Amino acid sequence: MSWFDTFIEKTGIGKKVPKAEIIWTECKGCKEQIYIAEIEKNLKVCPNCEYHFRIDAKERISYLINPGTFEEHDQDLTSADPLKFKDQKKYKERLKSTEKKGYSHDALITGSGVLGDHAVELSIFEFNFMGGSMGSVVGEKITRSIERAIEKRNPLLIVSCSGGARMQEGIFSLMQMAKTASALRRLSEHKLPYISILTDPTTGGVSASFAMLGDVILAEPGALIGFAGPRVIEQTIQQKLPEGFQRAEFLLEHGLIDNVVHRKDMKQTVNKLLSLLKNTPIAEAVA
Repeated sequence: MSWFDTFIEKTGIGKKVPKAEIIWTECKGCKEQIYIAEIEKNLKVCPNCEYHFRIDAKERISYLINPGTFEEHDQDLTSADPLKFKDQKKYKERLKSTEKKGYSHDALITGSGVLGDHAVELSIFEFNFMGGSMGSVVGEKITRSIERAIEKRNPLLIVSCSGGARMQEGIFSLMQMAKTASALRRLSEHKLPYISILTDPTTGGVSASFAMLGDVILAEPGALIGFAGPRVIEQTIQQKLPEGFQRAEFLLEHGLIDNVVHRKDMKQTVNKLLSLLKNTPIAEAVA
């Protein structure tokens, strides 16, 4: 062993730090180094610039739903491979490797729970599962969640975090846009409220269907919301896009969503909205 290797061995300088020992992270908003424990304490929001870090579905449930009240449904539904799709890996292999990470069996977790003072039906996207992409299972689980809302006379809450339709399922994934929109029409006919929460990112077929069909549409600060990405649009129209284009604040300014709500205020805001909608006919409340 050389003197340099001996020095590294004794001091630890220059060694790769195990992931479990990393206690700092860089904020994508202000580029500052932030103590991870401080971010965790602040609901995964930067204490300096209030950049909202992406969170997984189970964390989102814990932030929104009263402790001990969430009951998951349809957790065993898994995707088929109708097209026998293969790129660098087979679709089936991608599904298996993603499932092994332990987030969920697909890109959506659905269930029933209590939010504040209200029983709700909840659908929350898991971005860590293939970018939150929408395949047949996602469409089916959302539709079943809507049907449970109708059966129980409960309001519906969908939290979107998705890159859009899942290309590995082709037209089958695109069919979920019509399927979920049709189910939401039935929910509307039963005069039950649907609150859509858009987080970073909400794009593609998800934004072009149920995500933008809420009776009330809320978004987290800075969330990317749109159909095609900004780089694709710039290359297509050969023009520089406005500052903040496709961000939540830009959409609010142009009347496409109803409000931008900080993560720490989301549960209280939704609870208040549900109280108002519960006592007002939906047709009048959202007119």
